[in-house]
Formats: sequence, structure tokens, C-alpha cells
Amino acid sequence: MLDPQEVMKVKGRGFLRNRGTDCFSGRMVPVGTVFTPQNFKDMATLAETFGSGKLICTSRQTVEIPGIPFEKIEAAEAFAAAHGLAFGGTGAKIRPITACKGTTCVFGNVDTHALAAAMHREFYEGWRGVTLPHKFKIGIGGCPNSCIKPSLNDFGVEGCRTPVYTEALCRGCKACAVEKACPMGAAHLTDGKLQIDPARCNSCGVCTGKCAFEAVAKESAPRYRVFVGGTWGKTTRMGTPLSRLVREEEVLPLLEKCLLWFRLHGYAKERFGKTIDRVGIKSLEAAVFGNDILAEKHAILAAELKTKA
Repeated sequence: MLDPQEVMKVKGRGFLRNRGTDCFSGRMVPVGTVFTPQNFKDMATLAETFGSGKLICTSRQTVEIPGIPFEKIEAAEAFAAAHGLAFGGTGAKIRPITACKGTTCVFGNVDTHALAAAMHREFYEGWRGVTLPHKFKIGIGGCPNSCIKPSLNDFGVEGCRTPVYTEALCRGCKACAVEKACPMGAAHLTDGKLQIDPARCNSCGVCTGKCAFEAVAKESAPRYRVFVGGTWGKTTRMGTPLSRLVREEEVLPLLEKCLLWFRLHGYAKERFGKTIDRVGIKSLEAAVFGNDILAEKHAILAAELKTKA
């Protein structure tokens, strides 16, 4: 019989017990959602040597290797480390970053893999030793198609391209390419001129570049819609969108401020969305769009987690 404390200890290192056995699935975490061909070769060898020979993709874009006996876990960890691989992705901390294929997708407005790699280095690795009130999931979407479901993550970002319309360049074409391209029905001709309804436009960027006369152009730089507090499972909460789109250079600082605010206000075992509902989105926005909370960073990280009274 395995000691329950030993089971919990290896769980914290990325090994989850296989039901009804004394074997474990080791969760391998990619850098910014991307594994190299060599990574897969080495994981295959690891699976054949220490596990059941299977590689199982998870919903969080990690790869689990099942069937690793408890007594072989340390050897599996040593093999992984020697080949530039890492087990992990469990516990009340930042979970592996997820991202869609926006880097190469025809609809992608942003380089999702580059942003995921930056978040992985700064937060998944950089905050590895920080315990949060609960697990914290991050999802990066390249456009409002929302394939990776950013709004169902604790912190989700979605790449946007807001059309820039110059009415003087519009020639009122009877078959307007912009109107035809818009998936939201936000663009339409009125009295011989194109009109774009800002209430219906979701900044997906599909219409930009469609006008032969350049009446509708892309913003010079993409923007990001940020969702906070999303969860999925037994309890579902759609992420709350922050009140404005943000620039690329704002995304990582916003994430850091969200994490600090969560650690400051969250109760142990309380998800981020629950904390937002309890304390208020206005409090969170005041923190993330200001800089005061950064001055408290060391004190916040050093403090004990709060528990419900």
C-alpha cells in the first residue's frame, strides 16, 4: 500500500495516480504549448522505458505518460531532465499555458505561440514556487473564434483587429466586399455609404483588407480582449471581459496584477471567479489598470493565504 502522503507528494510534481493501480501518469509540460520533434522522440522512449508505452494528449495541451510505477518516478524524472523535458502542471498554482494555433491560422490576429512562451517563462516557471488560493488556468486565443475558449479560463486573452473605417474612401459599391465578409452583420450599406455598427463589431478583423479602395484598414497593432474569472466543470462561470481592449505590452503586466490581486483577496480553495464575484470587478480593474498593487508584491507573496472565517 502506498502512503497517501507519498501519493500527494508526487502529485505535486506532476504524477497522477492511475485508478485502481499503484502506477501513475506523468504529465509533461511544453514550453508555450509547443513540443519539438525531438521532444516527442524522447517522450516515446520515456513511455516505453518507464510507462505503458502510451502518450496521451490532455485538454490542457500537455502529454501524459501513463503506467509509471511509483518506484520508477524518480528515474523517469531524471531521464526527462536530462533530455530537456519537465513533468508538472498540477496543484494550486499557475497551470500550463494553453494557446490556439493563431500563429499560423488564417484567422489569427496575433502570435499566440510567442505570447504563450513568454507567459510560460515568466509565470509558469517564474512563479513555480508560489502557492495560489486555487489552480489558475490561462488560455490564449488568436481571434474571437474562441477555439481555445479564453472566456472559460481564469485569465484568457483574445487577439483582436478593430477595423479602421475612412468614410471618404468608400465608393458605395453595390456589392460591398466588407459587408459580405463581416460574420457579425455589423457592416452594411446605408444611403450609398458603408456603416459599421460598433455594438455588433467584435473586432475579429475578418473584414479588414477586403475593400479594394482601402476604406477599411487594420489597426496598426492588434489589441487583446481580456477575460477574467472563467471556469468550466461542475461549476461554470463565463469570464468577465475587462472594460477595454489592451495593447500587447499590457498583457503580461495585467496577468501579474491579476495574480497578485487573487493572492491578496482569494480564500484558500476559492477559484478566481468566485473571488471576483465576492470582492467585485471594480476592485480588480482598479488594481490591474493601476500600479499600486505592484508596490505590495513582496508582502503579498510572503503572506499566508486567507481562509474563510
